[in-house]
Amino acid sequence: MTASRYALIGHPVAHSLSPRIHAAFARQAGIDMRYDAIDAEDFDAALAAFDGAGANVTLPHKQRAAAACSTLGDRARRAGVVNTLVRGDGGWHGDNTDGLGLVRDLTGRQRLDLRKRRTLLLGAGGGARGVAPALLDAGIGDLFVVNRTPERADALADALGEPMRVHPRYLDDLKGLGEFDLIVNATSATRNGSFPGLPMSLAGPRTAAVDLSYGEAAVGFLAWARAAGARDMVDGLGMLVEQAAESFALWHGVRPDTDAIHAELRAREDALVSAD
Repeated sequence: MTASRYALIGHPVAHSLSPRIHAAFARQAGIDMRYDAIDAEDFDAALAAFDGAGANVTLPHKQRAAAACSTLGDRARRAGVVNTLVRGDGGWHGDNTDGLGLVRDLTGRQRLDLRKRRTLLLGAGGGARGVAPALLDAGIGDLFVVNRTPERADALADALGEPMRVHPRYLDDLKGLGEFDLIVNATSATRNGSFPGLPMSLAGPRTAAVDLSYGEAAVGFLAWARAAGARDMVDGLGMLVEQAAESFALWHGVRPDTDAIHAELRAREDALVSAD
């Protein structure tokens, strides 16, 4: 095992900002560490070949990562997905920092009060599973889970175990659901340039629209939210930085300050948008 080696495992990962973020955290903390991006279609093979002390896991392997762990933290157990691996004597320990990262960004940096917000979660895959428990813990009101595949929406609602607050719905139901205070896009459709049309009735002047993606992948959803009259439009860059800080803390016992790297990356993203 190489104690100072960490990595991001996913497919694809060439676009990821995670190596840059963790390099900044390591400099800040005075820790000598290496963090690589490993593009792998076969997660099990990639993990077996990896000799580091910890790793992050991204699409499409978060559920498979949970199955590969010897032990799971409470957050990963509730979510059923893992985005952070910590090597232990008995194998891999899995945790999930996505939800905590999202809530920290929304309530801290974005200064949003999530309490009692009627919430729509678009998607029921690894991203949605990672954030749903934390949103419930943050005090949102009813949570409506909508997915292209009805069975996955039902499965996520069942896993969350709060039938009085969590309601699975299907794409055809969207036009009749009314307005939401918080809409979270956790689908991967925009990564493929195929963002589905959404009824304008879902958003209004009180709505905060949040995309878990950042950069070009978030453009379609946030453009829809703006056109629908949402009050706040938030991409996933802040969540990315905050969940990375939580992973870093699990590995090294110190949580880095996130403001400087977030400001640097936000300026970079804004410059890329302006260039387009």
